[in-house]
Amino acid sequence: MSEISASEPTTVSAPLAAEKQARRNEKVGQVVSTKMQKTIVVEIEMRKAHPKYKRVMKTNKKFYAHDEQNSARVGDVVRIRETRPLSKLKRWQLEEIVRRSALAQAEEAAAAAKLA
Repeated sequence: MSEISASEPTTVSAPLAAEKQARRNEKVGQVVSTKMQKTIVVEIEMRKAHPKYKRVMKTNKKFYAHDEQNSARVGDVVRIRETRPLSKLKRWQLEEIVRRSALAQAEEAAAAAKLA
């Protein structure tokens, strides 16, 4: 029979904290609007089989996400993560920009050329 001595540290809280953080829901979608300050609108396309006819149907749903640095542009593919309610509609936060849109890259190149 083995007993845990008082001198041995037990690290129970660290894995639980990581596990709790990892349980948050994540979605990947396309930015459709950046007209608000620190907020983006992300459209997610979901494919789901019809319950009776089994035909795959596409449905779109828009989510409001918090973008602290205003880094996302229209057309970018982004990953958003569920968070606490930040406003009436915002329950998501921008996690990362997966892929920049061609339009956003052209705007950045034009801005860089203007400064140089």
